[in-house]
Amino acid sequence: MENKDNMIIDTLKEVEALLEGHFLLSSGKHSDRYCQCAKLLQYPDKAAKVLKVVADKLKNVDFDIIVGPAMGGVVVSYELARQTGKPGIFAEREDGEMTIRRGFKINEGDKVIISEDVITTGKSSVEVARVIESLGGKVVGISCIVDRHGDNALIPYPVYSAIKLDINVYDKESCPMCKQGKLYVKPGSRNIK
Repeated sequence: MENKDNMIIDTLKEVEALLEGHFLLSSGKHSDRYCQCAKLLQYPDKAAKVLKVVADKLKNVDFDIIVGPAMGGVVVSYELARQTGKPGIFAEREDGEMTIRRGFKINEGDKVIISEDVITTGKSSVEVARVIESLGGKVVGISCIVDRHGDNALIPYPVYSAIKLDINVYDKESCPMCKQGKLYVKPGSRNIK
């Protein structure tokens, strides 16, 4: 397992998907590392190699379809579908609510894997799970490239990740990098309020 972890970390760093520094997260908290898996997903060969670790973990999981929340989960869903031979679709926001559209379907009783790029709080996965369950599907797990959710994230499903990373997260008031006067960057995709 350590060799796979080293390969994944090396690959993430090589493509600048795993950064070290001082970051302002979409939650408003600060961290000393940041994952931007879109940087990995721009290289199909490297993404395929990393996601093979997840596909291998899913070999013994009974599921029918993979659903990736837009944006981060769309390419992950596609690549996992390609590697597992299962259909891969995505959920997206319409009028601020997550939904399944574009003719995609979740059939009654479908066993579903939700795919993400990074899991931090699990909020979008749980939101997609509610949609899947409202359509009669059953969520059997969440897959991702990087699992960085902490103990305070309430994720009621098994998580199948390429790698689990513990990333230090701080409130602004207790951030050691702020206390050292280090400027932060805001790399995320969500607007911070």
